[in-house]
Amino acid sequence: QVQLVESGGGLVQPGGSLTLSCVASGISFDFWAVGWFRQAPGKEREGLSCITSSDRSTTYADSVKGRFTISRDNGKNTVYLQMNNLKPEDTAVYYCATDTPSKWGCFSLAHTAFGSWGQGTQVTVSS
Repeated sequence: QVQLVESGGGLVQPGGSLTLSCVASGISFDFWAVGWFRQAPGKEREGLSCITSSDRSTTYADSVKGRFTISRDNGKNTVYLQMNNLKPEDTAVYYCATDTPSKWGCFSLAHTAFGSWGQGTQVTVSS
């Protein structure tokens, strides 16, 4: 059974940085793509970024391109989301997800393309 556990959220001032972690278990992590999403109150879940399994190709939503960086450490079964220059509109619950139709690829940032989710971690950007 796939399990994903996010951590690293918290309160940060505008312009600050945070790094989120997503630890996976129950899967052959090396072969699975992982994505990051967020959901703010009253809004739909938004796909932010995805990293493939083998060649570590990355995809970013326009809203975070140039500010957020996704990476993975297969030895630690962990995917990271480095977030820089945070803005109040980045406030949301952040989720990682895996189990895309191909398992290894990131062909869509739609939340419906991912079958397994973590419980989320809160990020609040406020002065």
